[in-house]
Amino acid sequence: MFSSLADKLVLSNGVQMPGIGFGTWQVPTDSTLENAVSAALKLGYRFFDTAQIYGNASAIGRGVLLSDLPRAEIFISSKIWTSHRSYDGVMRAFTDIIEQLKTTYLDQLLIHWPATQGEPMIWQSQNAGTWRALEDLYEQGAVKVIGVSNFLPHHLVPLLARARIRPMVNQLEIHPGYPQFAAVNFCFKQNIAVQAWSPLGRGGLTHHPLLIELGEKYGVSPALIALRWSLQHGFIPVVKALDAEHMKSNLDAFGLTLEDEDMTRLDTMQQVAFSGLHPDTVTF
Repeated sequence: MFSSLADKLVLSNGVQMPGIGFGTWQVPTDSTLENAVSAALKLGYRFFDTAQIYGNASAIGRGVLLSDLPRAEIFISSKIWTSHRSYDGVMRAFTDIIEQLKTTYLDQLLIHWPATQGEPMIWQSQNAGTWRALEDLYEQGAVKVIGVSNFLPHHLVPLLARARIRPMVNQLEIHPGYPQFAAVNFCFKQNIAVQAWSPLGRGGLTHHPLLIELGEKYGVSPALIALRWSLQHGFIPVVKALDAEHMKSNLDAFGLTLEDEDMTRLDTMQQVAFSGLHPDTVTF
């Protein structure tokens, strides 16, 4: 799966999603991000991932406007923060997001966290109300893809029971050191596509002996081993890079194929480079 940058993942609603995302978390909101987005577009990136809490939508919008590409060729995703997790909150947030991005619609909108603080009935109700707003935006054509982020099976089950439109995407922390196969397999059985945030384990995997060994075997960097692992599993990695050389090198993952035995070794390595952000214990 994903042997070239041109390959797309067809979602349950027929929308075609690019095979790699450009992450923007903790990227400066000045001209640094604006120029990075512009450079990424020139290299072939088409999927840009942001979030309400990142506070960088305006810079992304400026970077997109610097290109001559039609808006329809660019896939822009954002996420609703926990402070806006209600029907009215989503509608207010959506208006702010598209104004900052200087666009009239979003390609993808996700609920950022399941926000499980408190009794289950409370967060289940919050998720249901938030999801209704996403469903309405989808039916209005204001958003092309709706989904969730950091939702585990026990968060998804009650949401699926109430949803009239099923989530098309779940963005999870996924990398060889934290594969979350139980959540991934649940999503795949429900025909929910999986995006991988922190696919390099916040850089922690680049120093791991196994990835270094495999990098030497294939003549690539440990980072490319981790990215190829995601692509080969059918995950869409959302990876951050600021300089053009780094952006370009990440795309080399499409020309790589890992042998089955090496995929198995990566699948079964010990847990490492976990962010510590578990959706049931985060305090935001």
